[in-house]
Amino acid sequence: MDFAGFSGYLEELEKTGSRLEMTRVLAQMFAKATPDEGKLMAYLSQGRLGPAYDNPNMGVADKQVVKAIQRLSEKDAGKLFREYGDLGLVAEKIKSQIPSLPAGRQVTKSQINHNIQTPKVHEMLMEIAKAGGLGSQEKKIQLIGDLLTRLEPKSAKYAVRIILGKLRTGFSDMTVLDSLSWMIAGDKSLRKDLEQIYNVRADLGELVEKVKSHITNLPAGRAGDKSNSKFKIQNMKIEPEAGTPVLMARGERAASAREIWERTGQAAMEYKLDGLRIQAHIKSGKVNLFSRGLENVTEMYPDVVDGLEKQIKQECIVEGEMIAVGNNGKFLTFQETVQRKRKYNIAEMVGKIPLKLYVFDILAADGKGYLDLPNDKRRELLEAALDTRKGDTVRLMPRKIAHGVTDIEKYFAEAIKDGTEGIFVKKLDSVYQAGSRNFNWIKYKKSYDKSTIADTIDAVVMGYDAGQGKRSGFGIGDFLIGVYEPKEDKYLTVAKIGTGLTDEEWREMKAQGSKYNVPSKPGNYEVSKLMGCDVWVKPKIVVEIKADEITKSPMHTSGYALRFPRLVGWREKQPEDATSVGEIIKLYQMQKK
Repeated sequence: MDFAGFSGYLEELEKTGSRLEMTRVLAQMFAKATPDEGKLMAYLSQGRLGPAYDNPNMGVADKQVVKAIQRLSEKDAGKLFREYGDLGLVAEKIKSQIPSLPAGRQVTKSQINHNIQTPKVHEMLMEIAKAGGLGSQEKKIQLIGDLLTRLEPKSAKYAVRIILGKLRTGFSDMTVLDSLSWMIAGDKSLRKDLEQIYNVRADLGELVEKVKSHITNLPAGRAGDKSNSKFKIQNMKIEPEAGTPVLMARGERAASAREIWERTGQAAMEYKLDGLRIQAHIKSGKVNLFSRGLENVTEMYPDVVDGLEKQIKQECIVEGEMIAVGNNGKFLTFQETVQRKRKYNIAEMVGKIPLKLYVFDILAADGKGYLDLPNDKRRELLEAALDTRKGDTVRLMPRKIAHGVTDIEKYFAEAIKDGTEGIFVKKLDSVYQAGSRNFNWIKYKKSYDKSTIADTIDAVVMGYDAGQGKRSGFGIGDFLIGVYEPKEDKYLTVAKIGTGLTDEEWREMKAQGSKYNVPSKPGNYEVSKLMGCDVWVKPKIVVEIKADEITKSPMHTSGYALRFPRLVGWREKQPEDATSVGEIIKLYQMQKK
């Protein structure tokens, strides 16, 4: 498919606020694409060049794009940018008015309007991203100009938006999975199967490529052909592979040791540390660290990388919690641990706040997937993989077996005394269900006092209002948060927060909001008129919120509201991993017990 055709689909996606319509458009687009094209379109349609965990940074600012566009025409690109506020529109307008190139840049008209193929555009975008070293800024300007020269107006608009990270299609990975199901079966019946595959190898482009490669007898351009509804998606057996992150399993909550015992029986108990969850991939002697939000954070934690290189020699994927530990051996607070999450002055912070990685699971080793093995067997394999004689940076998560309610209560008390959040209780025979939250793992945390709910809420920032008074200097006055409804792939509101933040936190919230703002409310947001915002943002920012109580509310689209909500901090999570509406209901019920 040429990039002009792909840009037509991007325009359709941008114009609609309906998730169902987005699904239809994506299904048609992927149906017409080859496997290779489909892979790249999955990335590009979300404004990326690769999967979330390996997406090159373009390293391009507005002023460089202005210079690149300016070289195409005698018109003042800077003036047009000030008028339109969107360099994509500037590129489109200037390209639509160019009959030929300026002197010194002569090419034929056929070259100017050449129907350049999508893979070629991706290749040229990658070249822009990789340009580095002395003179790299001028090189990027030259490459952007060369690309825009070859694109028709609409294509130029979307290429510029991709380059600047300002594509506004507004759909999630889950919408792509729905579209693939519609493409194959004409309905959403294959969504669950596709999601299970994606959870094991969290690379949306790779999934599209594999699905397209497995489809047979799908006439070109025919999306939703029901003759393909029996497509054997289940035969696409996908195993975890070091280098590609697995979506992390999550646990449910329980209000008491007795409830836990009734759900699990004899089970393993592990400390629940208040640190940073990490998935470590060791392959060919190289270590990669991935956060819960699929960010590659390897460069931030050289001490942990060094420990893994020394203590684990086989190719494998292990999972654990990174936490700062004091000279006295005590766990430090999350606020101290999170200071290590930085891109600058890393060596200095390694000396000040050394980290330990407490591993609790192994997902694969030497090319074999372990997800379907029982928890106790995976623990045996983890213990065999870790050489504690070669260092102390990587440690096994403390663990005991519960034989009754009393054991759970005693271990919980021991964990709290040691400075942890509480414990995880895990069924001994449970498999690792990638990307799922269920009662195979149950978290039991120290409750707040009786006036508060039993846990914090992980919410998505949906938008914010302009500041007034003192906060006019911050450019933000309050912000709207919501929780996730997985069945409909929607975000529903639970609170608007306007107090309790420090000046620095307000500045950070404004910076994050500005990074992801969009011109209109995303199609998968359900917001009442009373909760509208001056500025809407993409569902990218996840925050941890503490509240005194959950109450029923007709003003919020979730049906519930947080009473006296306040910001605890930012979370390294995908928006789909935020607290769900179902969890809000459970927390509401728990506080009534």
